[in-house]
Amino acid sequence: MTVRDISSIGAPCWVDAWQPDPRAAKEFYGSLFGWSFDEPTPMPAGLDGDYYAARLRGKLVAGIGQAPPQSPAGWITHVRVDDVGETLTRAERAGGKRLEPFDAGPGDQIAVLTDATGVPFCLRQAGGIDGAELANEPNCWAMSSLHTTDPGRAQAFYGALFGWEVESGTDAPFSRWLRKGRVVAVVAATDGVAVPPHWSVNFAVRDADAIARHAVALGGGILMAPMDTPGFRSAVISDPQGGVIAVSATTG
Repeated sequence: MTVRDISSIGAPCWVDAWQPDPRAAKEFYGSLFGWSFDEPTPMPAGLDGDYYAARLRGKLVAGIGQAPPQSPAGWITHVRVDDVGETLTRAERAGGKRLEPFDAGPGDQIAVLTDATGVPFCLRQAGGIDGAELANEPNCWAMSSLHTTDPGRAQAFYGALFGWEVESGTDAPFSRWLRKGRVVAVVAATDGVAVPPHWSVNFAVRDADAIARHAVALGGGILMAPMDTPGFRSAVISDPQGGVIAVSATTG
């Protein structure tokens, strides 16, 4: 995938999976990507359950935590900010909505909200361990992509909140989001039926076909069989609890 900015304020910096059974998810993703995991820590934002930071070659790459009761498994993208509470207030002015019980107050480090089109994402406050230490490499996070039914409204929201601008002049079915000239994410239109609105998470791999087969052997599924796109061979897979990721291998 395209190397992009994950280090600046206003750029996506972290991804994690919130799962009904985090220990089972650890087994799946650890086997799939060769990740090791730190000892559990409490879930952020006052939620119950454990959180596991994943590492590859000793570097932080992602996280797995306890989903709230009755919530499905899913991956969420975090955007680094200076101040969670202040950014959350501005997000609401731009049409976003904070999600209960994620009512950020003084000192809180993350908050979960929906953007102006109703898609959930996370704010993550800079300082301490605030993002991935290894990305854009095989078995690491490569890109987050917003699939939305209203690209114009999404652009207005993320542009106002983080200064993102859509790259112009491309014929691809998606557009890259730039911040100060550097790629931060991707946006694509969806009808909301075949592909529900969501922030998808893509992981770089060496062999998309092998990873898809391995996912099935581990109890997961294939939602989109490996296929070729310009420069990549990609697949969409699900974990045993229903969390969905894309995987992409470069082809030249």
